[in-house]
Amino acid sequence: MPRLRLNLRRAAGFVLFTAGGFMLSFAGARYVTGMYRADQARRAWEEEDARVQVALARSTAEHSMRRGTVVQGAAVARLIVPRIGLDEIVLEGVGAEELNAGPGHLPGSAFPGERGNSVISAHRDRHFDRMDEVQVGDTILTESGQYQNAWVVIAKRVVDKSAPALFNTKDATLTLTTCWPIRYLGTAPERLLVTARPIPTSKTLGLRWRTARES
Repeated sequence: MPRLRLNLRRAAGFVLFTAGGFMLSFAGARYVTGMYRADQARRAWEEEDARVQVALARSTAEHSMRRGTVVQGAAVARLIVPRIGLDEIVLEGVGAEELNAGPGHLPGSAFPGERGNSVISAHRDRHFDRMDEVQVGDTILTESGQYQNAWVVIAKRVVDKSAPALFNTKDATLTLTTCWPIRYLGTAPERLLVTARPIPTSKTLGLRWRTARES
């Protein structure tokens, strides 16, 4: 009997060790895949042809009832938050694959710089892991096609996870969302909303940027 118990303990230990290794391998593979897709998105964004395609796709979408013309996973914007050193390419969509690679633009919401509410989401343990440090009055920079905007944060609030982040606005509005609390084990019960409005003089084509890395 003692030998049987010892064998069972060894077998259980082996199973746990194997399962742990598999989970770590899976998490590592997801992280590497996300980094690869983020790098691809940045290279595409830096190519002039990609910017033209995004501008044309948005122009088409502006004259349609729905924005389905923008391909899921396409690079649609650049987001810079100087306070937290964030400089990321935003992908269309908020599915698992998009959010693994970078912040995601909520389909159906405005693009940054357009009239209406532009909603961008990201994971609290990845690209928005320092979003809690952003303060009212901070500056955010976005670029999306012909729109280049500087924004000022006007509100920061925590709401229930089921509360919608997409609320209608007549004027251009930028809403950044992530789960809350930022550092929380398990499924976070709430959502952090950071709301910003454009600085009027920033809506000019060819505005020169200083990235978070350069400042």
